[in-house]
Amino acid sequence: METMLVTGGAGFIGVNFVRMALERTDARILVLDKFTYAGHRESLAGLDTQRLAIVEGDIADADLTHKLILEEKPRWIVNFAAESHVDRSIESPDEFLRTNIIGTFQLLEAARQLHESLAQEDRDVFRFLHVSTDEVYGSLGPEGAFSETTPYAPNSPYAASKASADHLVRAWFHTYGVPTLLTNCSNNYGPYQFPEKLIPLMILNAVDATDLPIYGDGSNVRDWIYVEDHCDGILTVLRKGVAGEKYNLGGGGERTNLQVVDSICELLETHRPANENAALGERGLKSYRELRQFVTDRPGHDRRYAIDGTKAARELGWRPSVGVDEGFRMTVAWYLAHQNWCHAVQKDPTERARLGLRSRS
Repeated sequence: METMLVTGGAGFIGVNFVRMALERTDARILVLDKFTYAGHRESLAGLDTQRLAIVEGDIADADLTHKLILEEKPRWIVNFAAESHVDRSIESPDEFLRTNIIGTFQLLEAARQLHESLAQEDRDVFRFLHVSTDEVYGSLGPEGAFSETTPYAPNSPYAASKASADHLVRAWFHTYGVPTLLTNCSNNYGPYQFPEKLIPLMILNAVDATDLPIYGDGSNVRDWIYVEDHCDGILTVLRKGVAGEKYNLGGGGERTNLQVVDSICELLETHRPANENAALGERGLKSYRELRQFVTDRPGHDRRYAIDGTKAARELGWRPSVGVDEGFRMTVAWYLAHQNWCHAVQKDPTERARLGLRSRS
């Protein structure tokens, strides 16, 4: 049985990918995860233990990473492991540099050593796929979209650390011949996302009748992709992508942050009407929209992102299948039905407090 190493496989996108890979491939899935605040064993519960193995560890730990890769000899390495919350990167950038840059370097070095040790037939099928973000490209104006040739212009410590990792991946292909693949995705949403991110935060705060903080005037635009669409795109790139190439994976679902919050409030009225929410009643409120609060914007907040997915569609035949409205509906329903998971991974509601207010002065 061939092995696929999935780093960060207990995190949001990683766990959705692990679940999909177990369903759609015959591979043995080896998860390497540090199990920080955003990676949880609860998210991997109930999966096929005959084909799933879990190792707790840090990708920046050279001894662990090299030993694991050289002993297990995975045919595919898919790197999701990353510090990814922009607000946290503003508060504490050092951990982002360690995980996102040094961690990726250690994985690439171990992959290089493994690749060099393989017989030619195995070298031909080995792949290292690095999962990145559209945030490396910076901010767009009102028109246009990011393509694979858009120059990098990161504006946050998080984006800068991911941009650095992307450059390492490119260099290890061109310098050492490691057969790398690189994907840059738009904003993900869906099941198992840690509740500090916008969509689950708004859902859970609204249910608890807690304020819904909207940065600035709420007009920042993001291109939203349902996480299962993204995972399907990654599998497609892994199977069909050309070594050394990068592919943008977008959802085609541009929305302002204010539109996202309003959509969630509207969906909650259907699933859990405000007049039946005792917590809202205690605050003297009659609708979820009354919880909206415009707050000080994030430093360096990019105005707009949008992904041009033409290359993936043309060369790989991949396109997203879940529209943003349907995806939001499924996501709200999932969080309402999985309150136990939400409480298990974020036991203290104060963990949803605002971060990233450090000024540039």
